[in-house]
Amino acid sequence: MNDLFLIFFIIITSLFLTELIRRYGISKNIVDTPNERSSHTVPTPHGGGLSIVLMFLVAVSFTDSLPNEVVWAFTGSGILIAVIGLWDDKVHIAARWRLLSHFVAAFWVLYHLGGVPEYHFFNYTFDLDWFGIGISAIVLVWLLNLFNFMDGIDGIAASETIFISSGGAFFSYLNGLNGLLFISIVLASSTIGFLILNWSPAKIFMGDVGSGFLGLMLGVIAYVSILKGGSIWIWLILFGIFIVDSGITLLRRIMNGDKWYEAHCSHAYQNAARKWGHKKVTVSTILINLVWLFPIAFLVHLNENLSLLLVFVAYLPLIAIALKYNAGMAVNH
Repeated sequence: MNDLFLIFFIIITSLFLTELIRRYGISKNIVDTPNERSSHTVPTPHGGGLSIVLMFLVAVSFTDSLPNEVVWAFTGSGILIAVIGLWDDKVHIAARWRLLSHFVAAFWVLYHLGGVPEYHFFNYTFDLDWFGIGISAIVLVWLLNLFNFMDGIDGIAASETIFISSGGAFFSYLNGLNGLLFISIVLASSTIGFLILNWSPAKIFMGDVGSGFLGLMLGVIAYVSILKGGSIWIWLILFGIFIVDSGITLLRRIMNGDKWYEAHCSHAYQNAARKWGHKKVTVSTILINLVWLFPIAFLVHLNENLSLLLVFVAYLPLIAIALKYNAGMAVNH
């Protein structure tokens, strides 16, 4: 009962904070004005992700179910990325300085978590040592930016966060990782409160303060899970929609000679939203997550020997959808 009360309290408080931020944004004209790269058409307050940041960090800071080094990994990196994101929402920060702060946050996490896990592939175990630290930092930075790239239509980044963190909570429960179960539920609950006002038609946007923060926090949750013996393959499946869309988009833009590092609106989900609308695309991603990706992730849990095959099976229709909606190519419908 206490756990249910905590979840309810976090959701309601997050919703209340999001509404306060929305009203403040309207009063101070802190709005996202549509431009040629936008997927929305109405000026809308942004920065609502700050409510998620506050609720999550407060809950993590006061929990006694996590070791101190894990709490420091989440709070230190989360505060840095939230501050940089909030600053970037107000006054644009040069990409090199943003990237530098992202790597500082990633190495902060790795330092406090004590390095890199061993990776198991069939009957082989790999200890990547210092090389693994570098690769892990790059992956954390990539996940951080992944959510920034994919936060382009109403509700998609928030609903994806709820799915991944809830999936992480479920598998943490199965593996007896109670601390990770708690922190995953807190992240999902904090995001639900925000999603209520971010659902299409969105009354407020997440902003960089929220998208980068969520990407990193999910990355840290996945990383801690893998350190504790969780399957990397399960996480690859849970992140599937965002990984495939962003991956194909990036590859196609590079192959086309586009400036891949510049902002654009050519992800598959953005092209689909121009044809079908934000709500239908976001609902579709939720359904794909629930009826396709989650069951396959559970099969990996039951039989890890089939992990590689199951990741391939999970990704095939996602790749087909991304190609159908011309990921990496801006299309007007």
